[in-house]
Amino acid sequence: MRGDWRAAAAAWERLGDPYERALELAESGRPEPTLQALQLLGGLGAEPAALLVRRRLRDLGITRIPRGPLPATRDNPAGLTDRQVEILRLVARGRTTAEIAAALVLSVRTVDHHVAAVLEKLGVSTRREAAARDLLGPDDRTRR
Repeated sequence: MRGDWRAAAAAWERLGDPYERALELAESGRPEPTLQALQLLGGLGAEPAALLVRRRLRDLGITRIPRGPLPATRDNPAGLTDRQVEILRLVARGRTTAEIAAALVLSVRTVDHHVAAVLEKLGVSTRREAAARDLLGPDDRTRR
């Protein structure tokens, strides 16, 4: 896949590695995928790599470059975004990916990406382990 950033990014996405996917998107030489890379890296807390991607964006002529995680994300103990907290609450309530997608008007694939990011940030491998983490109030874990 050397030289084919799209195929490489898609392969890393299938393998569930958002960091490597972001690096491939950043290699595109195009603004939109590079911005997507920055968003992924910011969500992962990969600030050194995000700094390099911001430089690439400036080199591409982009003047409005996102600054990084919002204060709520930085303040979250696990570095979860507001959307990821929302997803985690629904996971803790036992909702399926399809139910979460319908409730939040998102695609199933988008919810899968959010769930994967939550699991990675929490350092767990299952939805059940994520739900058991003490990041949510007891109401979030017990409501069905």
